[in-house]
Amino acid sequence: MTLVRGIRGTLRENEPMGRHTSWRAGGRARRFFEPADVEDLVAFVRELPATEAVLWVGLGSNLLVRDGGVRATVIQTRTALLGLERLQGSRVRVGAGVACAQVARACARWGLQGAEFLSGIPGTMGGALAMNAGAWGAETWEWVIGVETLDQAGTRHRRSAAQYHIGYRTVVAPAREAFLGATLQLDPGGDPQALGARVRALLARRGAAQPLGRPSCGSVFRNPPGDFAARLIDQAGLKGRRCGGACVSTKHANFILNQGDASASDIEALIGYVQRRVRDLYGVELQTEVCIVGEEPSHG
Repeated sequence: MTLVRGIRGTLRENEPMGRHTSWRAGGRARRFFEPADVEDLVAFVRELPATEAVLWVGLGSNLLVRDGGVRATVIQTRTALLGLERLQGSRVRVGAGVACAQVARACARWGLQGAEFLSGIPGTMGGALAMNAGAWGAETWEWVIGVETLDQAGTRHRRSAAQYHIGYRTVVAPAREAFLGATLQLDPGGDPQALGARVRALLARRGAAQPLGRPSCGSVFRNPPGDFAARLIDQAGLKGRRCGGACVSTKHANFILNQGDASASDIEALIGYVQRRVRDLYGVELQTEVCIVGEEPSHG
């Protein structure tokens, strides 16, 4: 593919994805693009071949790229889709590259209630929209009234939330499009000081329960109906279980940590081991919440 002319962002080839995922592991992307802004992004996408595979990445907090790398163009949103503004009334427009915790803090300052749970999501709004991320009993799409998207031809669309089918950690879209941003409808009349205190309390609660500051992807598995993945993994005696440089956290069993030298293969092997043990002991099929992409490493 000829490199796109006239772009203002940064385009690199054979980019190590361990630099761009919170697990700090994984293979290389064939191409990696950081757009300067949304107009730069649109221009870039319009120049891509229709058959080009594209992987959209925010903070890389819910992503495992296999050691063989990804044969695609990776587009990072956190450098360009950063708009965050209060609209009329209790509506907020937020870009897909904005960190969820930043949205929680801004809405608290504006006295808008409902977004506090976003402080518990370690990624960007784009990722939260794509998977209906949630924490503490609340989910992203409860508050979404509309989104802006970009299709593979580089055309922007505005869609209502009603056009999407939403479930637990599941979003079925009407078309193959990436999220550029969303409009949220929150509850007005909140006290900024009280809301700010709640956000800080939730962040503290998260820090007490989860191994923050260590390379991980957040929760690895979805909670099965009526139960918690962490409880099952803990009950199976898997806290501290290792595979190469990957380890099940002793603090929160639904976290897998990179102890410093883990490969993506180590992490994926440990994910599979946990799934098999829980299935054998309890008959429960744990489904991954993390997105696993890319090629197996070549051994020939």
